[in-house]
Parts: sequence; C-alpha cells; structure tokens
Amino acid sequence: MSVAIRINNLTKRFGNVTAVNNVSLNIESGSFLTLLGPSGCGKTTLLRCITGLEDPNEGEIFIGDKLVYSSSEGISVPPGERDLGLVFQNYALWPHMKVYKNMTFALETKKMTPEEMDKRVKDSLAEVKMSGYEDRYPREMSGGQQQRIALARMLAYRPGVFLMDEPLSNLDARLRMDMRIELKRLHHVTGATTVYVTHDQVEALTMSTSIAIMKEGVIQQLDTPDKVYHFPATLFVADFIGNPKVNLLNGTVDEAGKVNLGSFNVSTNTYNTKGKVVMAVRPEDIAISASPVPEGIEFTAYSVLPAGADSSIIAHRDDIELTIREMGTSTIKMDEKIWLKFNPEAVNLYDEKSGNLITQ
Repeated sequence: MSVAIRINNLTKRFGNVTAVNNVSLNIESGSFLTLLGPSGCGKTTLLRCITGLEDPNEGEIFIGDKLVYSSSEGISVPPGERDLGLVFQNYALWPHMKVYKNMTFALETKKMTPEEMDKRVKDSLAEVKMSGYEDRYPREMSGGQQQRIALARMLAYRPGVFLMDEPLSNLDARLRMDMRIELKRLHHVTGATTVYVTHDQVEALTMSTSIAIMKEGVIQQLDTPDKVYHFPATLFVADFIGNPKVNLLNGTVDEAGKVNLGSFNVSTNTYNTKGKVVMAVRPEDIAISASPVPEGIEFTAYSVLPAGADSSIIAHRDDIELTIREMGTSTIKMDEKIWLKFNPEAVNLYDEKSGNLITQ
C-alpha cells in the first residue's frame, strides 16, 4: 500500500515545552489513523503541523511525493496548497452563510462551473444524509447536523487526505454514537486517507484501521485497534485503553515460572523472564464463580455495579483489588465470597522498571 503522509523526525517546541518529540510516522493511503492520547500529549499539535497551521522546529513532512515541510531545506508549503481537508471541533461554518454558500465558498477557488459545484454540493450532502438543507443557516441546525455539513463541505472539496480534530467532542453521547457510525461508513465508501485526533478511546477503537497512542509528544504504540487493546506495548497504553480499566498487579516471577502476587500465584507464559513484573489482565478475562472451582482464587465481592448490558464486580483480597466484567446482570452479591480464575492466554507481563511489554 502506498504512503499518503510520511513524517520524519518531527519536533515542535513551544518555548521550553516539547509538544512533539522526534516523531516519525508513515500513514498509508486509504487508512484511518487515529492520534489518541490524554490532553497535552501532542496529538493536535502533530495534526496542525501536518496541515501547515504550525511550523515544526525540526524534521520533514511529505504528502504523497510532495515535500511540504523541511527544516533543513527551509520549505514550508502553505496550508491551502497541501490538498488537505479539515474538520474541526467547533464546525467552523460561516454563520452568515447558508449551507449551500458554506460549501461552495472553497469550491469557487477551483474555478468550477456552477453546474459542477451544484452537483458536488448535492452529492456530498446526500453522502452525509443532509439532502435538502442547502438553504438553512448554521443556527437553524443542531450540533450533529452542523457537523455533518462540515463533513459534507470537506467531501465536496475532495482533498487527498481528510484531517479531523476532535470533531465529535461537542456532541452528546447519542449523537457521538450516530456520528461514529456515519464516519466509519463514510471512510468505507470513499476510501479516503483519514487522520483523526481524539482523546476518546471508544472512538479510536471503533473507527480506526490503526491507532497511534501518544504521551508527552512521543508515540508509545502504533498498531491495529485489536493489538493496542489486547497487547499494549507499555504500561501507559495498557492503563489508558479499556473501560473498565485494566487490572495492574505488581508481582514476581518465581522459580517455578509462575507470577507470585503475594497470597496467590498465577500461571501464565512468562517468556523465561525472572524478577519483578507488573501483570495486566482485562476485567473480561477473569472468570467469576459464587462457589469454589478448581484452581479458583478466593476473593470477596466488595461492590457490584450493574450497567444493563454488563456488570462490573470489584473484588478484594488482602491489599489487592480487581475489577471483573460479566455480561448481563450479575447474580453476585456484595460481601459474598467469590472465586476467580485468570485466562492465562490473556495475561500480559511488563517489566517493572521500563514499563515495556515482555514478549518472546
């Protein structure tokens, strides 16, 4: 697959703060890459460097085969010449223009005929299920409708790459879910290379073909959603991804090759490592029983939190707290004795000092 965007050793500083720290990244043509991380991790700054809204201090950016930024060669192509489409968090629609004018405003720079522009507008509105809204002002539409118009405007322009900076964060939960469906469908239909910025892990996991998780200006892991969730490369990624959060337990790999967690051991693949480790296991990868089971570990149900489709059980044993996820409504009662079994295939071990995943 060809590369739509290539970033080499990119660094962006604001005074003494390094927002993007020596990032190198290849974004494949037709992919949906999400830049994910907490506030201040550098994801929006990286996107703004790609667009040309920020000039990095060091590095190179290629869009296709075109060098659009180079610190060493003194090249910085203006945003309007990078063939990119942007959708922002605040929609960025002209309030005094009706939908039709909002969409044709940029098309006029391409010197298209009125007939061509009209077809682009109608086709793009149909793509986002907003046909018939051409004569409305932004104030006459809901937030979700305005965001659809912003997407349609980008579609009408037909840029080489779609860039989106937290476009759903201003919407309520139901609208966000609806828009995730539409965005994923839109990517499937258009096949457009998309770079999407969010702090919402659900958006990243459900829509992306690949996810780049950032911390302090550095990409911690670049991988598929499945691998980011099931095989986080670092403790930071493991802790950041997942709801309910992953269980992290400090332990030691003993001579028998088991993970000693104090009052009990867990059998899993330790990859011949020795010494102190951090064991990570997702809540759904712990089986729970209200009666003793072979190799089950006794805990006490501290709290039970039903949520309709599933239930979270908080379990205590000595100073260890675990979260277990059961589908449906749990029959477990608070303060009840319970027995837990870990799925050994789903346990990940991390080096205690480096925080990196231990693999073969």
